[in-house]
Amino acid sequence: MDGAPSNFHAPIAEQIWDMKYRLKRPDGTPVDETIKDTWLRVAHALSEPEAEKDQQEWFEKFYDALRDFKFIPAGRILAGAGTGRDVTLFNCFVMGTIPDSMEGIFSALKEAALTMQQGGGIGYDFSTIRPKGALVKGVSAEASGPLSFMDCWDAMCRSVMSAGSRRGAMMATLRCDHPDVLDFVEAKRDPSRLRMFNLSVLCTDDFMEAVEDGTDWDLVFGDKVYRTIPARELWDQIMRATYDVADPGVIFIDRINKANNLFNAETIAATNPCGEQPLPPYGACLLGSINLAALVRNRFDPKAGIDSEELRALVATAVRMLDNVVDVSRFPLEAQADEARAKRRIGLGVTGLADALAFCGERYGSERAVNLMQDWLAKIEIAAYTASAELAEEKGPYQLFDATSFLISENGVRLPASLRDKIRSTGLRNSHLTSIAPTGTISLVAGNVSSGIEPIFALSYTRKVLQPDGSRTEEVVEDYAVREWRRLRGDDPLPDYFVTAQDLTPGDHIAMQAAAQRYIDSSISKTINCPEDIPFEDFQQVYRDAYEGGCKGCTTYRPNAVTGSVLSVDAPKDSKPEPEKTEPGELLERPEVIEGKTYKLRWPESPHAIYVTVNDAITASGSHRPLEVFINSKNTEHYAWTVALTRMVSAVFRRGGDVSFVVEELKAVFDPRGGGWIKGRYVPSVLAAIGGVIERHMVDTGYLDGPESEELEDIGATLLTSPPPKPCPSCGSHHTRMDGGCLTCGDCGYSKCG
Repeated sequence: MDGAPSNFHAPIAEQIWDMKYRLKRPDGTPVDETIKDTWLRVAHALSEPEAEKDQQEWFEKFYDALRDFKFIPAGRILAGAGTGRDVTLFNCFVMGTIPDSMEGIFSALKEAALTMQQGGGIGYDFSTIRPKGALVKGVSAEASGPLSFMDCWDAMCRSVMSAGSRRGAMMATLRCDHPDVLDFVEAKRDPSRLRMFNLSVLCTDDFMEAVEDGTDWDLVFGDKVYRTIPARELWDQIMRATYDVADPGVIFIDRINKANNLFNAETIAATNPCGEQPLPPYGACLLGSINLAALVRNRFDPKAGIDSEELRALVATAVRMLDNVVDVSRFPLEAQADEARAKRRIGLGVTGLADALAFCGERYGSERAVNLMQDWLAKIEIAAYTASAELAEEKGPYQLFDATSFLISENGVRLPASLRDKIRSTGLRNSHLTSIAPTGTISLVAGNVSSGIEPIFALSYTRKVLQPDGSRTEEVVEDYAVREWRRLRGDDPLPDYFVTAQDLTPGDHIAMQAAAQRYIDSSISKTINCPEDIPFEDFQQVYRDAYEGGCKGCTTYRPNAVTGSVLSVDAPKDSKPEPEKTEPGELLERPEVIEGKTYKLRWPESPHAIYVTVNDAITASGSHRPLEVFINSKNTEHYAWTVALTRMVSAVFRRGGDVSFVVEELKAVFDPRGGGWIKGRYVPSVLAAIGGVIERHMVDTGYLDGPESEELEDIGATLLTSPPPKPCPSCGSHHTRMDGGCLTCGDCGYSKCG
């Protein structure tokens, strides 16, 4: 049993492992000395459900699968297995059906809070709540509608996060025929509303047909038709909202239920927050990924490929490991435990796909890449179902197994005849086996392999690393495949099959997602990146292509004013002239009259505003450079530190040189008591908000490169780099991107869904 692989020793990998997955005592003392100790801990914990005589054998096989990141369990398993802590090893849940009563609604809210307290993301269908304006019998009142209660969930999630929760991911769905669907579609145009939710409209086949035919569409609740509108009007409104503000997504719910292995036993109306697991009430998603990049042999050679037998054996081991998680995990609610144990649903997926394709010389999105991916996924599907059938023969099938129903399901029909015969005689250990999740931080820990089935995000980027002494160093983070090319080929130019998310068309993304869905029995979390200037008609076509291609849902991301541009690697330089920067140490004199601006900053829960004045020196060429800062507030609690900050920052500004680092240092300040939400954005501290104000001023005056802002009466977190990459809720960094619909930070490794 050897130690950590060389690709783990990058600072970003070690830092994320240390923060998220390394077992430590309450005082912070490490229990896991190395990543090897983490693998040993997880392997030991997951071998415990095996017969005592077989535990050592499976412990060694499980460790071998984990070693070198060949199989990567989801983050909750890495962080919680073998720790003895009262935590769930399941990442996300779909909660129970919400009753249409005040008592039932707030009982559901309580269940959501308990689940999120243990770190689980949640999905909810709000279609069961009567629409706004409907009569509430017995109290002579009108209903406030599902969106008003979604606001309660949103506030609850923020409260749980402020108390130290690991994350706050939620999915809200609403049927396309609910009378409040138009308000639901428009909800996120308000940048301060429902920021803790991903939203998706449940689109039925009848609705999609009505859109195609141009017919009318009834909005109904119970037996009452509240309104009739043209189906295309609703579709256009959905498309326009997601074009403008990236929400809502679309879930093709009839397709999900028809393709469900348990179509005869359950009805699905929601997914987990990232969409890869459509689940019934109280369903849980248990995830793990085969790292395809780690399996390719003869990299960058015409003979490059994945050994079929090695892949089969690894899949079989991974299925057994995930099945054992069902037995060792704890659950926030007993209903979740009952659901998991009755069906033993798992979601085995892949990560590192784009890197694996690069190793084989194939361009992501090309026809050859699609074919190669399908070959790998078909082998994984057959190996997973074979392993589950063998487990059923050894340990028994899941409680609700029905051979007749499974074998006529869409996924059952697809399997080879010999495997179908085996399943008919032995049953299956697991109701569902395959799913493709956003791998979030685990892909970074594994050496920055490409995430899930997403393309390579960036060939390389620079991140700032916080050192123990408080200083920051810069580290170049390269994609795993790029790093391997450098190792094997030195300075040879990268081939043209090395493409990134910015190089691809939406059609490339759809081609990969639709092709992959044919071999996945649950669903796929994927973000289809669209350029900001994509015409609206072309944008709509992405969703039509997704539906016609057999996808179960579609999530796009187009940079917009509300969520910012999360796809930027390096911001493009504008055409402003380079401002003059003095040499460090050259003390600037203050003129009698000076030009500046004062900004009003309101901090949540503070009764008094903070006023930030930034004054500039005007150079001989007419350019601006910051000369001094004044920070004032009626709140006497702030007096000492605002005076100190005023004097220190002004002293730095007057010393000359490039003073832009002041912004970076202020924005990196994280308040351990919690930050604040301003206009729908999380700011990690008051100092970070002040840093954002100063940055905005520097950009507007031309001292820093960046887009100009409009005049704003009340500037808070909206002044953080605009249009910004979405700020990381953990460290405040703007080096963020969307992976599979989930916010991922390239600096600290935070992931909303992983």
